[in-house]
Parts: sequence; C-alpha cells; structure tokens
Amino acid sequence: MTIRFKLASLAAAVLIVGAAGLGTPSEANAARLKELVDVEGFRDNPLVGYGLVVGLQGTGDNSSDVATRQSLSRLMNHLGIEVQPDQIKAKNVAAVIITARLPPFAKPGATINVTVSSMSSAKSLQGGTLIATPLKGADRNTYAVAQGSLSLGGFSVDGASGGSTKKNHATVGKIPGGGVLERAAPGTMPSKRVTLLLRDADFTTATRTAKAINGRLGASVARVRDAGTVDVRITKRWRGHVAALVATLESVDVTPDAPARVVIDERTGTVVVGAHVTLGEAAIAHGGITVKITEKRLVSQPGGGLLGGGSGDTAVVPDTEIEVTEGEGRLHVLPEAANVGDVAAALNALGVKPRDLVSIFQALQIAGALRAEIKFL
Repeated sequence: MTIRFKLASLAAAVLIVGAAGLGTPSEANAARLKELVDVEGFRDNPLVGYGLVVGLQGTGDNSSDVATRQSLSRLMNHLGIEVQPDQIKAKNVAAVIITARLPPFAKPGATINVTVSSMSSAKSLQGGTLIATPLKGADRNTYAVAQGSLSLGGFSVDGASGGSTKKNHATVGKIPGGGVLERAAPGTMPSKRVTLLLRDADFTTATRTAKAINGRLGASVARVRDAGTVDVRITKRWRGHVAALVATLESVDVTPDAPARVVIDERTGTVVVGAHVTLGEAAIAHGGITVKITEKRLVSQPGGGLLGGGSGDTAVVPDTEIEVTEGEGRLHVLPEAANVGDVAAALNALGVKPRDLVSIFQALQIAGALRAEIKFL
C-alpha cells in the first residue's frame, strides 16, 4: 500500500477579495443604518428552560440517569400518579435544555421559535415531543411556555450488530412557533434621546453616521459619544412620534468604514481579503514538503523452512519506507500592490496552495509588507 500526501496543502480552497478601489466612499457602498446599528433598549432577550422530551424509540437517556428519573417522577406526581424515581426504567425519555429569544416589545399570546438540546445520554431526539416547559429570563421570571413536536433535520440509526449511521445532529431539534409568550417583553420607548449602538465600533463610521443623520433631519441633533455610540436628541418635532423617528433613522444611508483585514479559516482553506488591504514590495521563497510512505508486508520464516522442522512460527513483518522530498524554494519578488485586485494578482502569480498562502500572509505581516490585520476563525 502506498500513501502520498503533501503537508502544505488543503483539499479545498477559496480566495475571496473585497470590493476594489479605495479613497472617497461611494454611494454604491452605502448601507442603511438598520443594517449597521442597534437601538439601545430594543434588543432580544435570551430565555432558557429545563424540560423532558418523551416518545423516543429507545434512544432516550440511560435508566441510570438520576436527573431524568427524578424529573419524570415529579412530572407524574404532578399529574396525580405517584411513582418513585428508582421505579422508573424507561428509555423513551430525555432531559433537555430549551433556549429561545424574546423579541423586543413582544406581547402575550405571540409565538416564538425554540431550540431543544439533549443534556444527558440520549442518542437521538428523533420523533420526540417536548412536554410543556416554562421559559425564564435572566430575572428568573417566566416569559413563555414551550411545547410541541421536535423537528431535527437529521437522524441517527443503530444496527443490531453495532453499526450506526448519522446525519446532522440528532440530539438538537427545533420547534417552530413552539413557545407562547405569557408576559410582555421588558422595554420602554425613549423620551429624551435615541442611542444608536454600532455593531462594528469605528470612529470613522460613527462620524459619518452622525453627519448623515444631521443631513437627513436638517438639524444638529446627532452627536458621536464614542467609537460605538451615536446619540440622537429627540426634538420637539418628534416628541410623541419616537417610533417614526426611529424608522426615519433606520432608512438613513451611511457608508461604513472597514479596517484593512485578512480573515482566514484554516479548517476549510478559505481566505478573505478585505478591500483596504495593500502590500509593500517583498521577496518570498517558499517550498512545500512531500512525504511518500510505502508500506510492505514480508513473511518471516524461521530456520529450517516450511518442512525443516524449525522451532519458530511463521510471521508477517511490516516493512515501511518513508521518503521526504523538499520542493524548490525559489525567490519570488512580490510587487507593491495598491488595491485588493493587485494583491490577488500578485499572490495568485506565486501559484501556492491555501496552507502556503496562510503562512505567506503571516510572514508578510511580520516583515511589515502586509498592511492589514489577520484574523483566524
């Protein structure tokens, strides 16, 4: 058997570059404030609950799980059936954690989506039904009740001989609209100012945001508090109409400023180069290493041969040969690149693999030739 592999390579690679062109931001790159900011006080709130999923086909928690048995015993006692935890041996029940998001200004009677995740030894939640479970917020108040049949989008099957097959995560499911709100979401409308929170804090973007708002409203009502916050004063014109003011702010077009950044995901071989990345002139020598492993099986025969009456036993002895070849490391001159298109052309001219590209980016940054920040996912 012969195995060949190259250490400096990935199975798949994607090089993505941002929009070319630097300088004054154009209207084509503008985005609505609705996609750039959040309004302070108007946010989702996480909800969590602990419950039981029943109706599983032998794929639930082990009968030795104390928490599951105690929870099922309490549920049955609540329904008027007295059962002790040590009397429960069912494998069709699983203890789960339920999570959901409470939207701002949501009112009782509205429905929300919930996610159900196994927290013990269950093999699969396929075909299960969540029993009514209260969902609580950080203040420990109950805001919703979740119940319903799970939708997994996957499966897990175990064979009688020990084999198994799986698709996606069989221990996590969703119940669309499975949560019903019992309490209104906390939150009040502002009376003095609307505070905008930038999702990507940046002084340039914050300044452009305030300028665009003042231009739309025709008054100096917006002020930059810091890199991530812009305050908009509620004037007499908008008092009593704060919702209309927020809607107007959301429709304002602003061109966000992005830092020069290279994002790398080594697991998939994806490299994303931002629009503001530039290169200084540099020389690069880079060569990969190829390892060839040849494995053979030889028969070892003791003295005397097959019919010679030897005292030893015939055995199969592995014989492995390893050959290492280092590629040529020629020196390549990388020209100066003033925009992302030139960066892509210069790097593609090297003809290197994704893993090599990752190493080159890191070396260029250390050498001071890469004018960008490198982030790993």
